[in-house]
Amino acid sequence: MCGIVGYIGGKKAAPILLDGLSKLEYRGYDSAGIAVRDGDKKPKVIKAEGKLKVLSEMTADGESVMGTCGIGHTRWATHGEPSKINAHPHHTDDDNVVGVHNGIIENYKELRDKLLRHDYSFYSETDTEVAIKLIDYYYKKYNMGPIDALAKTMVRVRGSYALVVMFADYPGEIYVARKESPMIIGLGEGENFVASDVPAILKYTRNVQYIGNLEMGRITSTGTTFYDLNGDEIDKPVSEIEWDSEAAEKGGYEHFMIKEIHEQPKVVEDTIKSLIKGEEGSYKVDFSESGITEDDIKKCSGIHIVACGSAYHVGVVTQYVLEDLARIPVRVELASEFRYRKPILDKDEIVIIISQSGETADSLAALREAKEHGIKTFAIVNVVGSSIAREADYVCYTLAGPEIAVATTKAYSTQLIVGYLMAIRFAEARGYLDDEKINDYIVDLLKIPGKIQKVIDDKERLQWFASKYANAKDVFFIGRGIDYAICLEGSLKMKEISYVHSEAYAAGELKHGTISLIEDGILVIGVATQSDLYEKTISNMVEVKSRGAYLMGLTAYGSYDLEDTANFTVYVPKTDEHFAASVAIIPLQLLGYYLAVARGLDVDKPRNLAKSVTVE
Repeated sequence: MCGIVGYIGGKKAAPILLDGLSKLEYRGYDSAGIAVRDGDKKPKVIKAEGKLKVLSEMTADGESVMGTCGIGHTRWATHGEPSKINAHPHHTDDDNVVGVHNGIIENYKELRDKLLRHDYSFYSETDTEVAIKLIDYYYKKYNMGPIDALAKTMVRVRGSYALVVMFADYPGEIYVARKESPMIIGLGEGENFVASDVPAILKYTRNVQYIGNLEMGRITSTGTTFYDLNGDEIDKPVSEIEWDSEAAEKGGYEHFMIKEIHEQPKVVEDTIKSLIKGEEGSYKVDFSESGITEDDIKKCSGIHIVACGSAYHVGVVTQYVLEDLARIPVRVELASEFRYRKPILDKDEIVIIISQSGETADSLAALREAKEHGIKTFAIVNVVGSSIAREADYVCYTLAGPEIAVATTKAYSTQLIVGYLMAIRFAEARGYLDDEKINDYIVDLLKIPGKIQKVIDDKERLQWFASKYANAKDVFFIGRGIDYAICLEGSLKMKEISYVHSEAYAAGELKHGTISLIEDGILVIGVATQSDLYEKTISNMVEVKSRGAYLMGLTAYGSYDLEDTANFTVYVPKTDEHFAASVAIIPLQLLGYYLAVARGLDVDKPRNLAKSVTVE
């Protein structure tokens, strides 16, 4: 969603704020603004609608704005249309409080009405202005300090927020408050930083502190102090970000997405090796660092996999593999549905939460719902110290590194790996796999990075095909079993970055209404990597071709008879069919990417989307 950056130190703040905000552009935004203080002077607030470059041009890349303490924000509209007046930062009429906010204040109308009765007026349509003026109200009415005013506001506000504010009476300080929306504090020498995500500050420091849920902080150039809702001080450990700063740069690629597609062989290999031990002939899966025990696995009566978007599609693949290898009941659910359907949960079940950012609002709420039922939770996340990672009973980190493009590729691929290895580990603990078979599976998994690379090396064929279908309006994906799960992700990749309407269907459902959508020339992509379902999928492809569809087939090397049916065929290296999604998804990622490029679209920042969905 929105991006936040704050700086206090001995350097000019504005250039640092703009640079940090530029590292958060991938999150999606429609306007931007900064507020900078020069000593005890009134803050200079500068805002602009549109891309960050407009704000940069207005301020000569920040060099024209004096001051060493400031906050910045990129806004993704929720309350009020995209406009300069609705852009952050927001401030009180007397500039006593100026601040930025990520999240949604659910009861902002009620709070706005309260403030109107106390002679406050409003210039914007935003919930953020309400929050800033509510802080001001408590600060003045009760003659409170900043921390007490923030605490009073937090108790009254319903919703999610990462708040960063400056007070006129405290010119050398920045104050922060957090509920659910992500925020980190970066530590430097004689300077400190605030950000909503790591890339914004990675250029300046790798030492960070994580502010917890319902906590506040005071940031100066020389230190940080954290508080709970009672105003009592909290000790915070310092963590080191292990990402290389170059990992958050394009590195010569045209877009982050294509760079991240190319990074998949390495991050998949890194994730596999982080979860296995031993050597060939005696490989074993090792989840001990996650905290889950042999006894936890053995007594598990069932699994709920809860996620959103691409992570949900990982869950669908994992369901097939877990049930087949470990013979354990698995239910995959959208996080937004899980939390509202009043789930029936057994005390010996485990809820697995999958999230790249570890801050996905619905997934975090689902985790808390499970914990309220006394159910153990297992998080699969990419961001160390994220909310989901901190709150889950067990956590396994994927090693995808920073993923900047909105459309996930490498995070999805590393999540798949964790799902496979979890299936193997559960199958071993439950007595369904012996040592020899476990070793064979791991040997096969270790070959996947090379197979992914082979598909990437053949990307020019897909680039040509994408240019041929750049004007497509509707595309359908069909498959069965794991192939259907692959179709779900392939379809999402296409629609989210190329804006081509696409849908994925279980091939066996075609005759139950869907086939009526087929007409001359429409592109249908059939995925057929599962040998026991291959002939059935081919039969479905023949059905749509007979009704005028243009067929693209996706299968493994050796299944060359698919060319008798498909108009265009893509082959991927063979792997164990449980793991086919890891290899077969790569051509579909590339197809979505090249379609978007051929259509002249902003691949890394597709319209209306944000990287991390931290509100409902």
